[in-house]
Amino acid sequence: MKTSDFDYHLPEELIARYPLANRDDSRLLTYFGNTIQHTAFREILGFINSKDLVVFNKSAVIPARLFGFKETGGKVEVFLERLSETNKAIVQLKSSTKVTENQIINFKYDGEDFSAVVIKKNDGFYETQWDTNPAELFERYGVTPLPPYLNRDAEPTDADRYQNVYADPAKKLSVAAPTAGLHFSEDLLQAIQELGANVASVFLHVGSGTFKPVKAENIAEHKMHSEFIEVNKETIQKIKEVKSSGGKVVAVGTTTLRALESVFATDQAEYYGETDIFISPGFDFKAVDILLTNFHQPKSSLLMLVAAFVGYSTMKKIYAEALDQRYRFLSYGDAMLLEKA
Repeated sequence: MKTSDFDYHLPEELIARYPLANRDDSRLLTYFGNTIQHTAFREILGFINSKDLVVFNKSAVIPARLFGFKETGGKVEVFLERLSETNKAIVQLKSSTKVTENQIINFKYDGEDFSAVVIKKNDGFYETQWDTNPAELFERYGVTPLPPYLNRDAEPTDADRYQNVYADPAKKLSVAAPTAGLHFSEDLLQAIQELGANVASVFLHVGSGTFKPVKAENIAEHKMHSEFIEVNKETIQKIKEVKSSGGKVVAVGTTTLRALESVFATDQAEYYGETDIFISPGFDFKAVDILLTNFHQPKSSLLMLVAAFVGYSTMKKIYAEALDQRYRFLSYGDAMLLEKA
């Protein structure tokens, strides 16, 4: 298939630039039994029962954007991709002039001075060496890494709203939120527990590559960025037990789905490592039965994942319906709950 097969017109006014007043105020499009229905996100409880397993990605968002300056005084925006070895980080750099190897980027925040040295550039990213722990610096001074398509600066409320309520604060390793989870309030999570449904978690630490468009016209030639996942024995065992008892596995978000399908493609007892799994039409799903996700950008790998899950023609029908019904799109937008074809 071609990348152009996954194009559609997304009106600017349907991009949700801000979250709603309450997390669970969103609308929910559902696709079950070949039927599209429209409801409120709180009604998701009606699609989950005590036999099912709901799996969340508990990776937390680190404030991933810092602003520094070159020795010449030129400004540099630093966007964290991932932390690597001790005092090293892979970043994206935005500057009015070319950034070169061995260039020093200086920072000054609240009277604290620190710096990073550019080691090398690779595929649009820069490896940098910092004079102190970059994780602590980003946590202390970083700005919430809103997606570029929101086309606005982060505001104080984003620090809370662009973070899932169930995110593990000890795992601040994502530079973008697993946004399907943004719809869950504490009350709604409690209601799921009261239903008697099983709950499990994984970690997929989201990289900034999640926003990179698919450039290859033939989607088979697309190379996914690599991200780190953690799926423990308990979660894998729960999935096997639920599926053997006739229950459904509900993945909260494409990141959760990608983590689970990465593991079940290899039939490992647990997994701690990289995944660059690219899910497109024709993919054989082995773990997930139901997917909760937001509405994605045109020509994106996530749109291709949705097409793989429900079928290409069904994906086109769902998106046409969502556009017609004026759903809110992208990270702060509404959600859809999809049954695997």
